[in-house]
Amino acid sequence: MRIELDFLSVLAQWPLLAKGVAWTVGLTVIASILGVLAGVVLAWTRSHGPTGAKWAAGTYVELIRNTPFIVQLFFVFFGLPAAGVKLSPEVASIIAMVINLSAYATEIIRAGIEATPKGQIEAAMSLALSRMQTFVRVVLPPALRKVWPSLVSQIIIVMLGSAVCGQISTEELSYAANLIQSRNFRAFEAYIIATLIYLALAIAVRQLLNWLGPRFLFGK
Repeated sequence: MRIELDFLSVLAQWPLLAKGVAWTVGLTVIASILGVLAGVVLAWTRSHGPTGAKWAAGTYVELIRNTPFIVQLFFVFFGLPAAGVKLSPEVASIIAMVINLSAYATEIIRAGIEATPKGQIEAAMSLALSRMQTFVRVVLPPALRKVWPSLVSQIIIVMLGSAVCGQISTEELSYAANLIQSRNFRAFEAYIIATLIYLALAIAVRQLLNWLGPRFLFGK
């Protein structure tokens, strides 16, 4: 039995692929910014917040880290409407990705925060810096420097996980691949091309974040 591959029939649908890539990148950018910011707040809360806030943040982190992303996505998109909150597929995808990334980012960033020498914090306090100034200027930059590779890896995991968002009709890359193969029945070729695009995106995002971090977030 001879199998004939036809990648050109898939590549001919490049506008769909381009749209899928654009949505994947867009979802990742928004979710990364909001998720990391939420992770910073939750990490500070778990390290230095009041007891009640520590407990609440810890419960949130454990709940999200120990449930599948697809369940979180379905809860946001299908569950919240039962409470009167109806969301578009794109908004639901962003919320679910932010929720997922923030929980993992919390523990990653907290590890960096707790690795900061106490003497460094005491020196900042002796210069009459407030707790917030000490955290933002003295604690957070070196903490991010320590954990940046792990944080970048987690962002890439969330980006690849966005493929699940096609299940609720978000028009990202996996949705485009599904749509293309349903039109020309070239499932093997469509998913091979989608896989290669995801691989290229992951490499590009890692390189970009490794370049951006030292220049804009925590210095060289």
